[in-house]
Amino acid sequence: MKVLQVMAGAEQGGAETAFIDTCLALKEAGVEIEVAARANKGRNPRLEEAGIKIHTLPFGGKVDFYTTWKLKQIIKDFDPVIVQTWMSRGTVKTPASKDGKYLKVSRLGGYYDLKYYKTSDYFIANTPDIKSYLLREGVVPSRVVHINNYAPAESAAPVSREELSTPDKVVIVLALARLHENKALDILIRAVEDLPDIHVWIAGVGPLQQELEELSCSLGIPERIHFLGWRNDRAALMAASDIVCVPSRHEPFGNVFVQAWANKVPLITSNSEGPSQYVHDEEDALVFAVDDVDGLKSALRELSANETLQRKLSENGYQRYLGEFTKEKTVETYLKFYKDILARESLIR
Repeated sequence: MKVLQVMAGAEQGGAETAFIDTCLALKEAGVEIEVAARANKGRNPRLEEAGIKIHTLPFGGKVDFYTTWKLKQIIKDFDPVIVQTWMSRGTVKTPASKDGKYLKVSRLGGYYDLKYYKTSDYFIANTPDIKSYLLREGVVPSRVVHINNYAPAESAAPVSREELSTPDKVVIVLALARLHENKALDILIRAVEDLPDIHVWIAGVGPLQQELEELSCSLGIPERIHFLGWRNDRAALMAASDIVCVPSRHEPFGNVFVQAWANKVPLITSNSEGPSQYVHDEEDALVFAVDDVDGLKSALRELSANETLQRKLSENGYQRYLGEFTKEKTVETYLKFYKDILARESLIR
């Protein structure tokens, strides 16, 4: 089975991480994969090392006619049965098949405007609520499927606290997030102001870095808020952390909560759109209301002091991971979906 995966993508981000993970997993499962994507020094070498051919394209704005023209040539040469697009830019630039030789399948990780998806044949939603959104917008039920993101089963030695200027005998709260308004890292910083035994590791980049650094200084806690930049060693960071926090205001899915479960790290999350569809308060996570500084502070105080609760959340979360979010489970669902729609459209070859 030949599948072309198409994504414009930002430099870093959750959707971009899921894209790489999915391409690598499908390749490992025997699917013949090629990728069309922007140049990216962090992602593309990983794909190439796995034997995946990459077509580098600009994915520019309205005057970029080259990307669509080149995609037509790539599709003609590769002859895939499925062209899977990720996010709006990649979808708009990807031509639909005029002669029925392939299916255009669009994967949505957010509540995107469907005006960009008029030529898509089938849809993949990465949460139940995004699937419901597609159905409300008029997508035929037989043309949409829900497939979870998965978290790779990674293991790594913990990063050195000393290298990250963090004392040994403190609680480390890890946030893996873009430094953006939607991620509500300001709420996390404010929540630890009066919790002197807690240090926060923020792994990510984004437009609010200076603002967040200034906030930590204004609260008098800059030495406890560590801005680590973009990191590719998420398993090593998790291994060194005591708690993972997802404080987001808006989070359509939230890969990080799955990564926390996979790595057996106790989880605290807001009740934003994505995590709230999956987590169970006081069973596999502690949940607080969006933008509730005091609620997050209370959860941090409770969890950091209660080893029994830490073990309960991490073990229950790990069992959720094994049942719903492993690579094997996601690949199995992808392959079944691909085979079902190809059989329905008589495109088996």
